[in-house]
This record gives sequence, C-alpha cells and structure tokens, in this order.
Amino acid sequence: MDYDELRQAAYAANIRVWQSGLIVLTWGNASVVDRAQGVFAIKPSGVAYEELRPDAMVIVSIRTGEVISGDLRPSSDTPTHRVLYERFAAIGAIVHTHSQAATSFAQASTPIPCMGTTHADHFAGAVPVTRHPLQKE
Repeated sequence: MDYDELRQAAYAANIRVWQSGLIVLTWGNASVVDRAQGVFAIKPSGVAYEELRPDAMVIVSIRTGEVISGDLRPSSDTPTHRVLYERFAAIGAIVHTHSQAATSFAQASTPIPCMGTTHADHFAGAVPVTRHPLQKE
C-alpha cells in the first residue's frame, strides 16, 4: 500500500507544531489516521525536528499496534495514540506536546481555567490535568 499522503500529512503536522514553539527538544509528536486503511502515521522516537523527513514517519496498525511500514521506532506515545484512535472514531489526528505553559499547569496539579471565548468554543470549562505523581488516587 502507498502511505505517501499519510506520511506527508503527519510530517506537516509535526513540523507545524514544532515551528509554533509547542515542542521542546523531541518531547512531543503528532499523528494522523487513515481510517479506511486502519493505520496511522506517527513521528519516530527521538528524531530531531531539524532532521525529520516525510519518509521517516512510521505507519502503525490501529487494530494491533504493529509497525506496518517504516524503518525507525515509532514514538513511545504510540500505544496512547492507538487506543485513542481505536476508541474515538471521530478523531482524525492527535497532537501531544510538552509546552512550557501546559506543563507548568500540570506540574502544579492545577486545571487550565477557561480564559476566553476561543477556549469556551472548543472545551466547556477548565482543562483537567492528571493528579500529582506522588498523590495517592
């Protein structure tokens, strides 16, 4: 199967997120799904954005999580992307970042408050964060 368009879309998404300043070092990635083929393309693990190329994107099966095409190891976030694609059919792409602002809220165990209409248009209320890693459930 030809995955060139899917690889190009994932590459473009990764570069846009990186160029927007939402990614520090290699911490973060984007993936794009092709539901008809049952696969998604994701950034390979540890590849610097300056060196990233469309043909480096790794193609992964949504059903099994197996690498279908690609010579590099997919992102360590691949299992999370796979589960989200598997469980939420409306998702067409996923962006995962460690932006300084969002990371600061998460480290402080503080939900990101709704501060404007753009936020309210897309997400009702505060964006929740995970519990502090040392806090008991």
